[in-house]
Amino acid sequence: MTWPAKDKELAKVGKKLVADSAGGLTGFSVAFGELNLTAQAPRIVETLAYLRDVGSFTQLIDLCGVDYPDRARRFDVVYHLLSMTRNLRIRVKIETDEDTAVRSATPVFPAADWYEREAFDMYGVFFEGHPDLRRILTDYGFHGHPLRKDFPMTGYVEVRYDDELKRVVYEPVKSVEWRNWDFLSPWEGIERGFAPLPGDEKGPEAPNKPRIAKS
Repeated sequence: MTWPAKDKELAKVGKKLVADSAGGLTGFSVAFGELNLTAQAPRIVETLAYLRDVGSFTQLIDLCGVDYPDRARRFDVVYHLLSMTRNLRIRVKIETDEDTAVRSATPVFPAADWYEREAFDMYGVFFEGHPDLRRILTDYGFHGHPLRKDFPMTGYVEVRYDDELKRVVYEPVKSVEWRNWDFLSPWEGIERGFAPLPGDEKGPEAPNKPRIAKS
Protein backbone atom coordinates (compact mmCIF):
# COMPACT_ATOMS: atom_id res chain seq x y z
CA MET A 1 0.00 0.00 0.00
CA THR A 2 1.29 3.43 -0.96
CA TRP A 3 0.88 6.01 1.81
CA PRO A 4 0.84 9.79 1.23
CA ALA A 5 3.61 11.61 3.09
CA LYS A 6 1.33 12.84 5.89
CA ASP A 7 -0.27 9.42 6.30
CA LYS A 8 3.18 7.82 6.49
CA GLU A 9 4.03 10.05 9.44
CA LEU A 10 0.74 9.26 11.13
CA ALA A 11 1.25 5.53 10.57
CA LYS A 12 4.71 5.81 12.09
CA VAL A 13 3.26 7.54 15.18
CA GLY A 14 0.47 4.97 15.44
CA LYS A 15 2.85 2.03 15.18
CA LYS A 16 5.08 3.39 17.94
CA LEU A 17 2.16 4.24 20.25
CA VAL A 18 0.74 0.72 19.89
CA ALA A 19 4.15 -0.91 20.40
CA ASP A 20 4.92 1.09 23.55
CA SER A 21 1.47 0.76 25.15
CA ALA A 22 2.12 -2.67 26.71
CA GLY A 23 -1.04 -4.06 25.11
CA GLY A 24 -3.33 -1.21 26.08
CA LEU A 25 -3.66 -0.19 22.44
CA THR A 26 -4.56 -3.04 20.10
CA GLY A 27 -4.20 -1.45 16.67
CA PHE A 28 -4.30 1.67 14.53
CA SER A 29 -5.49 2.93 11.18
CA VAL A 30 -5.08 6.11 9.16
CA ALA A 31 -8.12 7.51 7.35
CA PHE A 32 -8.80 10.94 5.87
CA GLY A 33 -5.55 12.27 7.28
CA GLU A 34 -6.37 11.24 10.86
CA LEU A 35 -4.90 8.64 13.20
CA ASN A 36 -7.35 6.21 14.80
CA LEU A 37 -6.37 3.87 17.64
CA THR A 38 -8.28 0.94 19.14
CA ALA A 39 -7.91 0.09 22.81
CA GLN A 40 -8.99 -2.50 25.37
CA ALA A 41 -11.98 -1.22 27.33
CA PRO A 42 -10.89 -2.67 30.73
CA ARG A 43 -7.56 -0.82 30.41
CA ILE A 44 -8.81 2.47 29.00
CA VAL A 45 -7.81 4.57 32.05
CA GLU A 46 -4.20 3.40 32.09
CA THR A 47 -4.08 3.72 28.28
CA LEU A 48 -5.28 7.32 28.44
CA ALA A 49 -2.72 8.03 31.17
CA TYR A 50 -0.02 6.54 28.93
CA LEU A 51 -1.09 8.70 26.00
CA ARG A 52 -1.11 11.77 28.24
CA ASP A 53 2.20 11.21 30.00
CA VAL A 54 4.27 9.39 27.37
CA GLY A 55 2.57 10.38 24.14
CA SER A 56 2.14 14.07 25.15
CA PHE A 57 -1.59 14.03 24.37
CA THR A 58 -2.50 16.26 27.28
CA GLN A 59 -5.86 17.59 26.08
CA LEU A 60 -9.13 15.68 25.95
CA ILE A 61 -11.11 17.69 23.42
CA ASP A 62 -14.13 15.39 23.07
CA LEU A 63 -15.68 12.11 24.17
CA CYS A 64 -18.71 10.69 22.42
CA GLY A 65 -20.66 7.52 21.73
CA VAL A 66 -21.56 5.66 18.54
CA ASP A 67 -24.32 3.07 18.23
CA TYR A 68 -24.06 -0.09 16.11
CA PRO A 69 -27.21 -1.99 17.17
CA ASP A 70 -26.42 -5.10 15.10
CA ARG A 71 -23.17 -5.67 16.98
CA ALA A 72 -22.92 -7.75 20.18
CA ARG A 73 -21.01 -4.87 21.78
CA ARG A 74 -23.16 -2.23 20.19
CA PHE A 75 -21.45 0.94 21.45
CA ASP A 76 -18.17 2.62 20.65
CA VAL A 77 -16.86 5.14 23.16
CA VAL A 78 -14.57 7.52 21.27
CA TYR A 79 -11.93 9.75 22.89
CA HIS A 80 -10.45 12.65 20.91
CA LEU A 81 -7.05 13.74 22.22
CA LEU A 82 -4.80 16.64 21.28
CA SER A 83 -1.05 17.09 21.70
CA MET A 84 -0.17 20.77 21.78
CA THR A 85 3.56 20.10 21.54
CA ARG A 86 3.24 17.72 18.59
CA ASN A 87 0.36 19.63 16.94
CA LEU A 88 -1.42 16.32 16.49
CA ARG A 89 -4.88 14.93 17.15
CA ILE A 90 -5.72 11.26 17.63
CA ARG A 91 -8.92 9.26 18.09
CA VAL A 92 -9.09 6.33 20.52
CA LYS A 93 -11.98 3.85 20.33
CA ILE A 94 -13.21 1.13 22.67
CA GLU A 95 -16.28 -1.14 22.47
CA THR A 96 -18.86 -1.89 25.13
CA ASP A 97 -22.46 -3.07 25.49
CA GLU A 98 -25.58 -1.98 27.36
CA ASP A 99 -24.67 -3.82 30.56
CA THR A 100 -20.90 -3.38 30.83
CA ALA A 101 -19.72 -0.15 32.43
CA VAL A 102 -16.66 1.66 31.11
CA ARG A 103 -14.19 3.01 33.64
CA SER A 104 -14.47 6.78 33.93
CA ALA A 105 -11.68 8.85 32.39
CA THR A 106 -12.13 11.64 34.95
CA PRO A 107 -9.08 10.59 37.05
CA VAL A 108 -6.89 11.19 33.98
CA PHE A 109 -8.84 13.97 32.26
CA PRO A 110 -11.22 15.86 34.59
CA ALA A 111 -12.79 17.40 31.46
CA ALA A 112 -14.35 13.99 30.76
CA ASP A 113 -16.98 14.70 33.45
CA TRP A 114 -19.68 16.32 31.31
CA TYR A 115 -18.71 14.39 28.17
CA GLU A 116 -19.37 11.10 29.97
CA ARG A 117 -22.66 12.40 31.33
CA GLU A 118 -23.69 13.26 27.77
CA ALA A 119 -22.73 9.77 26.49
CA PHE A 120 -24.73 8.26 29.37
CA ASP A 121 -27.72 10.50 28.63
CA MET A 122 -27.76 10.03 24.85
CA TYR A 123 -26.68 6.36 24.59
CA GLY A 124 -27.06 4.79 28.01
CA VAL A 125 -23.36 3.98 28.38
CA PHE A 126 -22.43 3.62 32.06
CA PHE A 127 -19.13 4.98 33.41
CA GLU A 128 -17.82 3.29 36.52
CA GLY A 129 -16.25 5.68 39.03
CA HIS A 130 -17.81 8.82 37.57
CA PRO A 131 -18.34 11.40 40.35
CA ASP A 132 -21.86 12.44 39.30
CA LEU A 133 -23.31 10.25 36.53
CA ARG A 134 -26.75 11.67 35.75
CA ARG A 135 -28.54 13.10 32.73
CA ILE A 136 -27.27 16.39 31.38
CA LEU A 137 -29.28 17.24 28.22
CA THR A 138 -32.67 15.62 28.82
CA ASP A 139 -35.03 16.01 31.77
CA TYR A 140 -34.64 13.96 34.95
CA GLY A 141 -37.72 11.86 34.20
CA PHE A 142 -36.86 11.30 30.53
CA HIS A 143 -37.32 7.72 29.31
CA GLY A 144 -34.78 6.21 26.93
CA HIS A 145 -31.64 7.45 25.20
CA PRO A 146 -32.30 9.67 22.15
CA LEU A 147 -29.22 8.90 20.04
CA ARG A 148 -29.68 5.13 20.03
CA LYS A 149 -30.63 3.90 16.57
CA ASP A 150 -33.71 2.11 17.97
CA PHE A 151 -35.08 5.19 19.74
CA PRO A 152 -38.39 6.24 18.07
CA MET A 153 -38.38 9.54 16.22
CA THR A 154 -41.47 10.67 18.16
CA GLY A 155 -39.97 9.80 21.53
CA TYR A 156 -42.04 8.19 24.28
CA VAL A 157 -43.61 11.25 25.91
CA GLU A 158 -44.83 14.65 24.80
CA VAL A 159 -44.74 17.86 26.79
CA ARG A 160 -47.49 20.47 26.92
CA TYR A 161 -48.72 23.24 29.19
CA ASP A 162 -52.01 22.43 30.90
CA ASP A 163 -54.21 25.51 31.33
CA GLU A 164 -56.28 23.89 34.07
CA LEU A 165 -53.36 22.59 36.11
CA LYS A 166 -51.26 25.69 35.33
CA ARG A 167 -48.12 23.63 34.82
CA VAL A 168 -46.20 21.62 32.27
CA VAL A 169 -47.37 18.00 32.00
CA TYR A 170 -45.78 14.92 30.43
CA GLU A 171 -48.00 12.47 28.56
CA PRO A 172 -47.41 9.34 26.46
CA VAL A 173 -47.17 10.12 22.75
CA LYS A 174 -50.56 9.63 21.07
CA SER A 175 -51.09 8.91 17.40
CA VAL A 176 -52.87 11.88 15.83
CA GLU A 177 -54.37 12.51 12.44
CA TRP A 178 -52.35 14.58 10.03
CA ARG A 179 -53.24 18.22 10.18
CA ASN A 180 -54.27 20.15 7.11
CA TRP A 181 -51.10 22.12 6.42
CA ASP A 182 -52.64 24.57 3.94
CA PHE A 183 -51.16 27.84 5.24
CA LEU A 184 -48.21 28.98 3.13
CA SER A 185 -47.75 25.39 1.96
CA PRO A 186 -46.25 24.83 -1.49
CA TRP A 187 -47.80 21.33 -1.47
CA GLU A 188 -51.45 22.19 -0.72
CA GLY A 189 -51.62 25.71 -2.12
CA ILE A 190 -53.05 28.85 -0.55
CA GLU A 191 -56.81 29.15 -0.28
CA ARG A 192 -57.09 32.50 1.43
CA GLY A 193 -57.54 34.80 -1.52
CA PHE A 194 -53.87 35.42 -2.21
CA ALA A 195 -51.87 34.62 -5.31
CA PRO A 196 -50.14 31.21 -5.11
CA LEU A 197 -46.54 30.91 -4.13
CA PRO A 198 -43.99 30.88 -6.96
CA GLY A 199 -43.70 27.33 -8.23
CA ASP A 200 -46.96 26.23 -6.58
CA GLU A 201 -48.81 24.83 -9.58
CA LYS A 202 -51.42 23.18 -7.34
CA GLY A 203 -52.64 26.42 -5.85
CA PRO A 204 -55.68 27.96 -7.57
CA GLU A 205 -55.26 31.49 -8.78
CA ALA A 206 -57.25 34.03 -6.83
CA PRO A 207 -59.95 35.82 -8.84
CA ASN A 208 -58.92 39.24 -10.23
CA LYS A 209 -55.43 38.72 -8.83
CA PRO A 210 -52.43 38.60 -11.14
CA ARG A 211 -50.30 35.46 -10.83
CA ILE A 212 -46.86 36.14 -9.42
CA ALA A 213 -44.37 36.17 -12.24
CA LYS A 214 -41.54 33.68 -12.12
CA SER A 215 -38.07 35.17 -12.33
